[in-house]
Amino acid sequence: MEKSRVDIAVNKFKSGYNCAQAVVCTYCDLLGLDEETAFAMSEAFGTGIARMQETCGSVCGMIMLAGLLNSDKNLKEPKTKIQSLTLGKELADKFKEMNTTVRCRELKSVGMDRPPIRSCDGCVHDSAEIIEKYLLKKYFE
Repeated sequence: MEKSRVDIAVNKFKSGYNCAQAVVCTYCDLLGLDEETAFAMSEAFGTGIARMQETCGSVCGMIMLAGLLNSDKNLKEPKTKIQSLTLGKELADKFKEMNTTVRCRELKSVGMDRPPIRSCDGCVHDSAEIIEKYLLKKYFE
């Protein structure tokens, strides 16, 4: 595989992409997806899906990439759905192992009397690292 793109993902986030966009747009070219489409597709997933502070947007982006890579894209008789769901959960579990949760509100400690577990750019970093360690190795090596 080529050079790591983790820093690219973090820099995209710091330049104004939301957490989901930063992750999806960093790797979209590997999937034959143009960046504008990737940007638009992931736009409403920021801040824990549409600012609801639920599942972290960077985790959502990671799972979107898993589906794009794994799906057989067979509209009539899909055979990869269970495998894609399993893969997405495995990636989310890796993130959870690193950060104890995948919930944006908990990661940022919203309404809690404790410091944040992980910053947003840290979450983008971790998701990109998981993509490279587990997802891209599976499909590109």
